[in-house]
Amino acid sequence: MLATTTPIRDAWRTLSVVSLASVLTGLSGSAINVALPEIARHTGAGATAASWILLGYQLTTTVLMVVFGRLADLFGRRRMYLLGLATYTLAALLAGLAPNAWVIVLMRVLQAMGGAMLLTNSAALISDAFPRERLGEGMGVYVASFSIAGLIGPTLGGVLAESLGWRWVFWFNVPVGLACLLLGLLVLPRPPRNERRGGLDGPGNVLVLTTLGGLLLALSEFTRLGWDHPVVLGGLAAFVAGLPLFLLRESRAAHPVVDLSLFRERAFEFGTLASFLNAVARMGMVFLVALYFQAVRGDEPVQAGLKVLPLAVAAMIGSVSSGFLQRLMSARTLAVAGAATTTCGLVVMLSVMSADMPYPAVAAGLVLIGLGSGAFLPSNTTAILDGLPSNRLGIVNAMRLMLQNTGNVVGTGLVLSIITAPLPAELHQSVFAGTLAQLSGGAVEQLVTGYRWAFSAMAAISVLTVLSCLARRKVS
Repeated sequence: MLATTTPIRDAWRTLSVVSLASVLTGLSGSAINVALPEIARHTGAGATAASWILLGYQLTTTVLMVVFGRLADLFGRRRMYLLGLATYTLAALLAGLAPNAWVIVLMRVLQAMGGAMLLTNSAALISDAFPRERLGEGMGVYVASFSIAGLIGPTLGGVLAESLGWRWVFWFNVPVGLACLLLGLLVLPRPPRNERRGGLDGPGNVLVLTTLGGLLLALSEFTRLGWDHPVVLGGLAAFVAGLPLFLLRESRAAHPVVDLSLFRERAFEFGTLASFLNAVARMGMVFLVALYFQAVRGDEPVQAGLKVLPLAVAAMIGSVSSGFLQRLMSARTLAVAGAATTTCGLVVMLSVMSADMPYPAVAAGLVLIGLGSGAFLPSNTTAILDGLPSNRLGIVNAMRLMLQNTGNVVGTGLVLSIITAPLPAELHQSVFAGTLAQLSGGAVEQLVTGYRWAFSAMAAISVLTVLSCLARRKVS
């Protein structure tokens, strides 16, 4: 009896460490989103510095994922994960001590390095720990931890900034991070001593950073700076020039940072494509709905935030339930069902979109999107990672996350561009400040038209997600 219960007990211990650290990083991100005006006010940050407090973390995390995924396969996931926790916690401490906004940006970049080590290895650690028949349960709880952070983080950020000061928006990470680090040292299993396989592809790593970094920089900044700005043009030029060099290098490298042969496996190809498309389709949802209630209906930020909560609650329920549902159906089938449910939710939002749409209909659409996304993410991750040898889990999971995060950036930039397209350029600032409702009714109707266009595009992309999942089931 002991021999059968000990492995699953150890798996749940590993999951407890990973989930706690995921709640920590999720809380930190959502808390900073809310507290950013307070941080900018007290540090004298301009618009550029304030935006880079968020953007620097996002870009750094995404471009370093494949690098740390490869390093984890070489040097061990446990070691890389603990180093990530230590780096993340130290950077939070230093950010709280920062004398100005640009030092905060630098510390957020350092924190993003730690976050990339954590994200890259989280799902891989769970895949290593859980037996195949219970992997869906572990993935469901892991993904649900981000929903928990999404529920608590905004309120926590506001409370900390108002009652204790902006520095505590960073400092609250320190005791939690130290607790995670201690728990990880005690709980995470030590890997067997094996000979190191392969080596590092230095030129490939540099090309990943410049090529992907250039693309993400351009996609992140074009809504604020315009397509003709030198920063945006430079980012696109780095991507266009670097991509063929990267593909040529990786096809010839002895130990490539990205194993291009994986994309010859159709199941992996369709699975990662579905992950990318799902991220594009749903990423801007919370921001879009919260902005709608402020810019169209004139709600206060707290009121608008509360109205988006059904999505986070439903996503948490969907994530936790997905593991148990995988006992009744395969992960691939559940991914199809989750993507289809998300599509239905987006269609509901499109069908009721107006300047005075009833909140129960909005809540119904948000619940469908949350349930669908909550079920899709863990089941799709399980389908991609299940059955892989341990020495490939790190890089495969890193590639999945890289494409998913790229989808997040693409989706955010896409919806921001679409919703403001019907409006004159001079009203764009009023949209993002949430004050458009105070202007003429014609401007509000133009914004509602932009919302209809955005939800149409998101629903169409979500349909492509369903088709990608169906194609994977067929080739599998």
